[in-house]
This record gives sequence, C-alpha cells and structure tokens, in this order.
Amino acid sequence: MTDASEGVLHTLFRSEQGGHEQVVLCQDRASGLKAVIAIHSTALGPALGGTRFYPYATEAEAVADALNLARGMSYKNALAGLGHGGGKAVIIGDPETLKSEELLLAYGRFVDSLGGRYVTACDVGTYVADMDVVARETRWATGRSPENGGAGDSSVLTAFGVFQGMRASAQHLWGDPTLRGRKVGVAGVGKVGHHLVEHLLEDGAEVVITDVREESLRRVTERHPHVAVAADTEALIRVGGLDIYAPCALGGALNDESVPALTAKVVCGAANNQLAHPGVEKDLADRGILYAPDYVVNAGGVIQVADELRGFDFDRCRAKAAKIFDTTLAIFARAKTDGIPPAAAADRIAEQRMAEARGR
Repeated sequence: MTDASEGVLHTLFRSEQGGHEQVVLCQDRASGLKAVIAIHSTALGPALGGTRFYPYATEAEAVADALNLARGMSYKNALAGLGHGGGKAVIIGDPETLKSEELLLAYGRFVDSLGGRYVTACDVGTYVADMDVVARETRWATGRSPENGGAGDSSVLTAFGVFQGMRASAQHLWGDPTLRGRKVGVAGVGKVGHHLVEHLLEDGAEVVITDVREESLRRVTERHPHVAVAADTEALIRVGGLDIYAPCALGGALNDESVPALTAKVVCGAANNQLAHPGVEKDLADRGILYAPDYVVNAGGVIQVADELRGFDFDRCRAKAAKIFDTTLAIFARAKTDGIPPAAAADRIAEQRMAEARGR
C-alpha cells in the first residue's frame, strides 16, 4: 500500500467526516480520469450534487473535499424540501489541460454504474456543455443545456433564492420584508451577484458592489450608473450605514479578520462555505449580526437542477425557490427558541428531516 492510498483510506474512515453511505474511487487510464464520488445520504432520495474539477495536491485532499461537499449537499437538499439526499463528485486535475470529451464520457459511465443513487450536475470547473457530454453516457446528469433537455444556467434562481433570504432577514430583524431604503453591499457581481443586484434595485435598495474583475463591475455600473463601487471587499464591509452584507464570491468570507470589521447587521449571500471555521457563527451572534446560512439561501440552483429530472418548468422552480423565504424565517425562529446561532439551527432542522426519513 502506497503512502497516497493510505492517506485516502485514513480520510475515508475518519469518523468526523460524517458517516457517508458510499465512496467510489474512479479511474480510467485511457482518458486520465481520476475521480471520487461521495454519497453522504440517500435517506430523502437519490443523492444529488455537482461535479468539481480541480487540481488537488493529493488524492487524500480530493477525497476529503468530496466528503465534506457531499455532507453539505445532504443538508442543503433537506432544507430545500427536495426528495434528494446529498452527494458530490470531484475530478482530480486541471480542467484547462486535462478535460476532454473522452474523460467526461468515462466519468459519465462511472456515474451510470451507480444506477441512479447519485445524480450529478455542474460545480467549480464544470459547465453546462460538460454535463451535455456526461449525459451521453448516463441519464443521471442534470445542469444540461435546454437543447439537450436541461434548464441551462442556474444563476437566475440562485440569485432569486438569496433575495428571498434577504427579505426573510429583513422581516425578522426589522419587521418588514422589503429592502427599500436599506443599504446592501454585494461582494462579487459575477454569474449570480449581478442578478441579485437587479432584484435589490427593483425592491428599492441602495447597492454598493465590489469585484476583482473590472468587467463584472462595468456590466453593473453601465446599466445602473448610480450603483456605488467599493475598492475591495475589505472596504465594502466597512462602508458606513451598511445594513446587509452579501458575500457572493469565494468561500471563507466570514473569518477572524472580517467579522470584527463588519458594519452590517445582516449577512446573507450566495457564496458557499462562508464560515471560515467552526465558531465564526457564534462570533457573528455575539456581535448581534444576523447570519442567514449560506446553504439555505443559495439553494435555488439545486432546486433547478433537481427539477430537470421531472422535465424542467421554470415557474414551478421559481415557486419552490420562493419558499426559501419561509425556510429562512423558520430557522431564525428555531435559533431564537433554542438559544443557538442560525447556522446551528439550520443543521438541527436538516438532521431532523433526514432522521425522520430514515425512520419511515
């Protein structure tokens, strides 16, 4: 046994990874495919989660990421009210150099070999066109193009769901679900963030944005010249009079440096894994900052890809994404009743739903 394989096995059987049902290590020498498919739970139905294509430093690192992401999808899908458990896949390698039709087809065959226990979709490093290729080998691929029976880009409903989370936050904190007159800072106005800005402006909010990409800023400011621009995220979180901070770019936005500097009373954004480490949710609560859990409010995308399995209907999906408002309010109520941060309350509700499903 090599050191690498020992590291993978050690990662697989660490108890704190969360008791996954199945982990599949995939390899196709002809195409160079090395992948991990992790199924955390099928209590609520077939596991659903995207495929990440990333140049991990080690196989053990790739396995650890797949396990963590799969577990997170179980919680996200449970709170989104979907008939799906959580799963995730990672393909090891640089998508810019390794990705090929042959590799994606080989990956599709591995997904198909699971017989529907795992349904895949897009994630970091994979796109709609990639899922179209994967779908040639399996019916269990979503996030496809409309021309191939899919729904296409899921960013529209992701942004809509985050907006519903913001409305719920406003209702809980200020007694009114409107964002009119509130100042909202959006960090990252790319695929999801620029749609979120449109919702906020339509609702009468004052918006401040930042992004590392100049073209993303221009897309917003050329359409809405009155939108203010902060130099960077550090400047944005310190903007005076900011009511809501919306991290919509990279994970880890809420950390030991950013939380003490926040001027906003609410954090609600589209980015995944916003809490840099355990304990940050308590730091937010101690500062009186209301945190809308990221995996709850950004579930519009997974709601959309799940609907593809039924034959995509945008209005049906939008109606389901609108329920993120009610789910977020329920989490805030549970947090207040139990005397815990909203992130912990969200976890409890998701775990309760999965436990009840297993007991049926």
